[in-house]
Amino acid sequence: NNERSVPQLLIRDLKFENKSLAKLMFSPDQENHPSKAPVKYGELIVLGYNGSLPNGDRGRRKSRFALFKRPKANGVKPSTVHIACTPQAAKAISNKDQHSISYTLSRAQTVVVEYTHDSNTDMFQIGRSTESPIDFVVTDTVPGSQSNSDTQSVQSTISRFACRIICERNPPFTARIYAAGFDSSKNIFLGEKAAKWKTSDGQMDGLTTNGVLVMHPRNGFTEDSKPGVWREISVCGNVFSLRETRSAQQRGKMVENETNQLQDGSLIDLCGATLLWRTAEGLSRTPTVKHLEALRQEINAARPQCPVGFNTLAFPSMKRKDVVDEKQPWVYLNCGHVHGYHNWGNKEERDGKDRECPMCRSVGPYVPLWLGCEAGFYVDAGPPTHAFSPCGHVCSEKTTAYWSQIPLPHGTHTFHAACPFCAHQLAGEQGYIRLIFQGPLD
Repeated sequence: NNERSVPQLLIRDLKFENKSLAKLMFSPDQENHPSKAPVKYGELIVLGYNGSLPNGDRGRRKSRFALFKRPKANGVKPSTVHIACTPQAAKAISNKDQHSISYTLSRAQTVVVEYTHDSNTDMFQIGRSTESPIDFVVTDTVPGSQSNSDTQSVQSTISRFACRIICERNPPFTARIYAAGFDSSKNIFLGEKAAKWKTSDGQMDGLTTNGVLVMHPRNGFTEDSKPGVWREISVCGNVFSLRETRSAQQRGKMVENETNQLQDGSLIDLCGATLLWRTAEGLSRTPTVKHLEALRQEINAARPQCPVGFNTLAFPSMKRKDVVDEKQPWVYLNCGHVHGYHNWGNKEERDGKDRECPMCRSVGPYVPLWLGCEAGFYVDAGPPTHAFSPCGHVCSEKTTAYWSQIPLPHGTHTFHAACPFCAHQLAGEQGYIRLIFQGPLD
């Protein structure tokens, strides 16, 4: 058990000799014929899924959604404002062929803002509803859930028509986010209890029940990124400080010098699921699944060994990312020593979770390691040297460092850092650990 007598290997010490790695840094778009490809505005990736939904991606329900320029513009912009004295009159104004937002001020008064077609923008809608106006169907994320059956019993806090993203059809293809989406009758309806108000220029604005929160990182989505400040976005796209709790009646203060414009790495929280926005340009600088696969093969080619059983360890293929393999590497989360699975150190008086590392005798959780397969979460293309704690998802050092600093909304008024690949709350001093592999003895 003398730690020093055994050759140890940090993955960053591996000589990545595979010359094809450089070629694999192209985004999927660049691998196609760029001339024929439609313009991509960006992608939304749901936090907590490692490349796909547990039961597979189907139709509009998937773990990531690409926003492409539409064949024909479908954006809308505000036009006429009507003040109706009764809700019935308001209904008469809002016909089903016209987009409108209704603000119910009292039983006696409703303000209806009509929206008209905008030939310069495309609109994409996100929410829990499966009705046709929703482009991307998002359900509540249950941390570490392996199947959608785990999520069905939970009462959803995600709005049926949660938010909409409006993208400019001309360069630089600016994307902006707004709270609430239009329903099947092309209406957004803010009831009496919703927070709403008249703006200084006589327009109406409001917030949705549980709100749409946005955080723009500082320094973009790069290895130098730092967390930004969470804000709430209104129905008209204005920016506010957070309410005391998600559904409080009193709105926060308006933040004049910030906008609803999404940037690479912006996080959107819908109260039950958090989405990462990646621009097309940002994705072109991000490692691809092929690149991650090449890194996996590089680690396995170095033949790391279990220091107890001396058996060779190997990360399973990305397709088998939920089934523990017999060659799977396991790690002691307190020290980072990587082993194969063994029953060493499982003291009966302990609750079974904590184990003693045979290399250094430190006691702590002992978990299998999984590669982070969702390339969009990586801030750089570095080798997979670190693992999140307590879940064991492995990615680059800078990626673990970045996500461990991000306070993600949880419930109605708390925040905590979580693994982007499985949404488990991070534990330990840093929330991640450097992996120490043992090289082959020969």
